[in-house]
Amino acid sequence: MRIIWHLSIPLVFCTALSAVMLIPASAEQIAFTWDDLPAHSTLPAGETRVDIGQKLIAAMREAHMPPAYGFVNGVQTEREPLSTPMLQAWRDAGLPLGNHTWSHMNLNQVPLADWQADVLKNEPILKKYMGNGDWHWLRFPYLAEGDTAEKRAATRKFLAEKGYRIAAVTMSFGDYMYNEPYARCVAKNDSASITRLETSYLEAADAAIDRSRAMAKALYGHDIPYVLLMHVGALDAQMLPRLLKLYRDRGFSFITLEEAEKTAFYASDIHLDLSPAPDTLEEAMHMRGLTIPNGPAPSMDVNSVCRR
Repeated sequence: MRIIWHLSIPLVFCTALSAVMLIPASAEQIAFTWDDLPAHSTLPAGETRVDIGQKLIAAMREAHMPPAYGFVNGVQTEREPLSTPMLQAWRDAGLPLGNHTWSHMNLNQVPLADWQADVLKNEPILKKYMGNGDWHWLRFPYLAEGDTAEKRAATRKFLAEKGYRIAAVTMSFGDYMYNEPYARCVAKNDSASITRLETSYLEAADAAIDRSRAMAKALYGHDIPYVLLMHVGALDAQMLPRLLKLYRDRGFSFITLEEAEKTAFYASDIHLDLSPAPDTLEEAMHMRGLTIPNGPAPSMDVNSVCRR
């Protein structure tokens, strides 16, 4: 969960807010981003991490999507060495990689120095696979940016000195919750439960569209380019063609992370020398004193499905 900051509204936020409100309404746009490469959640029987990566790549290629960032936890190459070729497959497909820390470390639960070391430990693997490509994008694990204003400021200073930009999140639907239940259902060959999971997955994605759009319109009167948080799980790979169709049917076109974050809403994520400002719609709603709509919830108990 991301922190809600109980601070006075910084000047940069007011400036960015005004700029966002002046941007004319446009067709809905969304930038896909993928967390936890090369291995996320339980691996279903009969699949490999490379299989999952190839399914994701194939679906994005078929949809003619622009390159989507994958955010790497290098520790997985030690925990699951057979997952490592998934990173090369991602790069061979022309898709970029970014930093998700070495071990998916939660900044809110550890000393800042430990978290900084985890960020730096992940850089050699990014340099290896990205070469001269731009890997200086950071996705905070758990979207945790620091549990105090002082820690958040120090984190931003560290990242600015290292040349990073923050990959924000302005749309998500808890896709990660479905991957472990899916693996359980595959093991039981329970096709009925898998169908229920798939239906619930798409319903949650659809509800998240309405939620993010409602917040953007409450704040600014129109859509902003959204940055979608996804994970490289097995059900995600299975569902991606249908998920992309859902977004297209809802009127979305696909853009890159760089294109999305050119919008003024994301200014403090790109220019880390600026004061911290909301980089989620929930934070912006809170600072405006607006009611935050409930997040999308699974239409079924994903924790209990296929356990018996």
